[in-house]
Amino acid sequence: MTTVYDFVIVGGGSAGAALAARLSEHPSTKIALLEAGGKPPEHEAMPMACASLQLDPETDWMYRGDPGKGGQGFQNKTMPVPRGKMLGGSSGINYMVFVRGHPGDFDNWAAKGATGWSFSDVKHCFERMEEVRPSNEANIDHEDRGKSGPVGVGIRSPVIPASRQFVAAGEAAGLRSGDYNASGRNNPEGVVSLVQTNTRDGRRSSTYHGYLEGNAEDRENLTIITGANVTRLVTEDGSNGLTARAVEYRDANGDLQTIGASKEIILSAGAVGSPHILMLSGIGSRRELEAVGIECKLDNPHVGKHLKDHYQVPMVFPAPGIGVPLAELGLSAGPDALRGPDGPLPEDPADDGNLTADQQEIKEEAERRLNEWVEHGTGYAASSIYDGISFFSTGLGDEHTHDGQIGFVPTCYGDDVLGDRIFYDMDELFKDPAKVTAPESENITLLASNCIPHGEGEITIADADPAVHPKIKLNYFDDPYDLKVMVAVMRKALAIAAKWDGVGEWYVPPRLAKLHGWEPGQEPSDALLENCALHFAMTVYHLCCTCRIGDVVDERLRVLGVKNLRIVDASVMPNIPSGNINAPCIMIGERASDLMKEDHGIRSSALETA
Repeated sequence: MTTVYDFVIVGGGSAGAALAARLSEHPSTKIALLEAGGKPPEHEAMPMACASLQLDPETDWMYRGDPGKGGQGFQNKTMPVPRGKMLGGSSGINYMVFVRGHPGDFDNWAAKGATGWSFSDVKHCFERMEEVRPSNEANIDHEDRGKSGPVGVGIRSPVIPASRQFVAAGEAAGLRSGDYNASGRNNPEGVVSLVQTNTRDGRRSSTYHGYLEGNAEDRENLTIITGANVTRLVTEDGSNGLTARAVEYRDANGDLQTIGASKEIILSAGAVGSPHILMLSGIGSRRELEAVGIECKLDNPHVGKHLKDHYQVPMVFPAPGIGVPLAELGLSAGPDALRGPDGPLPEDPADDGNLTADQQEIKEEAERRLNEWVEHGTGYAASSIYDGISFFSTGLGDEHTHDGQIGFVPTCYGDDVLGDRIFYDMDELFKDPAKVTAPESENITLLASNCIPHGEGEITIADADPAVHPKIKLNYFDDPYDLKVMVAVMRKALAIAAKWDGVGEWYVPPRLAKLHGWEPGQEPSDALLENCALHFAMTVYHLCCTCRIGDVVDERLRVLGVKNLRIVDASVMPNIPSGNINAPCIMIGERASDLMKEDHGIRSSALETA
């Protein structure tokens, strides 16, 4: 017998967890939240451990993407596309960079037909979700920021000196310091700042921790089902068209289950998952569905199309006395992070009784630093090490917003991240990879990113079997305009480095240097920068727009042509915002809760107004 709820939400990630929490604030509303993963593992709470959550099948969907014209410096020209598979979704796997976006991003959504999504329409959702902590290290416009929301927003403590230097170098290169989540985005010169992260007391503040943990998850009217892999939507075809009635899924034991919704089913499975579920349910391009043996119930060629993603080029510079060695970061993660074939401590803690004096000193320091983070939420472990940020306009177009972003990382990641998790060909990236990524090497990284890419990719179905991942075609640099913008952003990064005393010359990829006749001390040509972007531009994990407003859903996020079905996640974005998109994803969950309460006459409750 099928259990029926008022609302069934598919996906407990950035938007889905927020939506489930807000809808369940009214005790008379019965909600089921389906999540393919489980609760986050313990180490998810440590910001510095974020890379370890990637390529872990317990926490990552393990997708792979085709970078199109890009990715030429990647192993097998394949790019990993990490997506969070747990309660909290990608807010539990990301690097926690908290960016609302430029007000012009949302005003542009509204101007292009997404009525009700201008910045003035959504600003209260950002404020409602934030709890911004005061800081004497950065400019924060507290009158325009939230003070008591479920998502913590803070600046790491203590601030790394190099991060202050990045801000100073950015100012010397023509940017202005300010709150990039408020008035700073209105600066014509651009804005530079320390990074605001979705953390609280030095711990990750994902939507699981902020919206569900110890609060909503204990409500009698909210049922959370983990280990639920959705296979399709059950629809009914009547005289008035399709109606979504139920969700079919495989439970944690692999058994097929069905759960019904009397009012609505809401897909919050993300920019990859939501269009995939639609296609598995017969909603999408007729030609593509029939090619894999799926009966087309609603022909909509826009499902899975218009994929947008930010991509960035990491530019590494030697910075003796400024950069943070990887060995320092490893110490701060605790003794277990130092165990392994190449680590200074034995793989088996049982062998610690035979430590040398040097090893004992290392272990004690690692324990001290870990305890500092556990007890006070401070130290290197309190940050993903993405510690500085800037936004600006290149002047090449998109005048409604900033099209350039530069992030600052006070180190160079090791081969375990660059090679094993990002899939770079390390010999292509550096002349001497072992030297650059050595544990004691002191470097900095500037991440040059095109904020408003014009090219589009797509998500296409590969097989009628729900367990087979869809194809992800990132299609980087399909539009030549994007390469011009990327070159301009890379030049701004070089300008910041040039204003920074003690930072050396960019490590130009050796084969490209030879190909373009570059010699140390020379200014790189546009052709060299373009080739570098084509080789090493990597995903910033910001996939969106695959079920966008106007093509797949209406402005209230209801699926066109299907009753009782809504989509609430990054896939509905009409265009990609200029900056990291996790905060806008959470905002979409908040905004959707308002729309659904209006549509279904759900009155405000004491929980909402307390």
